[in-house]
Amino acid sequence: MTVSNPPLTARLVVTGAGGQVGGELLRLAPDARGYGRADLDITDPAAVRAIIEPGDVVLNCAAYTAVDRAESEPDAAFAANGTGPAVLAAECARVGARLIHLSTDYVFPGTHDRPYDTADATGPTTVYGRSKLAGELAVLEQATDAQVVRTAWVYRGHDGDFVATMLRLERERDTVDVVDDQLGSPTYAVDLAAGLLELANRPAAPRLLHATNTGRATWFELARAVFEEIGADPDRVRPCDSTAFPRPARRPAYSVLSDRSWVAAGLTPFRPWRAALRAALADR
Repeated sequence: MTVSNPPLTARLVVTGAGGQVGGELLRLAPDARGYGRADLDITDPAAVRAIIEPGDVVLNCAAYTAVDRAESEPDAAFAANGTGPAVLAAECARVGARLIHLSTDYVFPGTHDRPYDTADATGPTTVYGRSKLAGELAVLEQATDAQVVRTAWVYRGHDGDFVATMLRLERERDTVDVVDDQLGSPTYAVDLAAGLLELANRPAAPRLLHATNTGRATWFELARAVFEEIGADPDRVRPCDSTAFPRPARRPAYSVLSDRSWVAAGLTPFRPWRAALRAALADR
């Protein structure tokens, strides 16, 4: 995905700067001010008040993302994913800053057989998904010019994400079993960060958007593609169903998001997921 963004006239503030997308935002926009978990507690109104100024564009990538652990730590999940975005939205509204909040496909039940549109009914089935939906609703209610961007299956290819895990397992094992009954759109963090920066220049874009690389794949198909791209035998990846890997939080069977709202807003379409994966592996 190649996006040529004009320089932002507003100051850019990135929360969750230590994560996949936050880190790429700071790399692509080095003049932005970034705050990681150790630097800023987004649930603390006084701390948030100290870093947001009138006219800022705040990109909130901070989140509790431990999907399984959230089932036993709901208070922590709702604090980071619900209360934190609400605090950011309230402060942005108070001082006249603009908030772009990153959300997830987990706000949907995962039962569709067509890409989820922004107008489709939500219905999260996990604590993580419910906490993220709470954050969305708070942001949209408290900051009238805020935008929520849902994405899915984000990776950078290192730091233990799915693609990085497949690269490690290719070195360590003869075969790898990967689930083939969950469908989504793998999304390269670099492409997502570029899209968010483009959106930062577009305050008139819709308030609710979906942003992923185009196309769809199962985790099994993504794993095979990783092996193929690095010259390994893809037949070493074997399909299985989700029952082979029972987890506290049930994963959505269908997580494909429609980019209709993104494209209709005149924002640059994301490239196909396979092309993005190829670029990610070349950039390692």
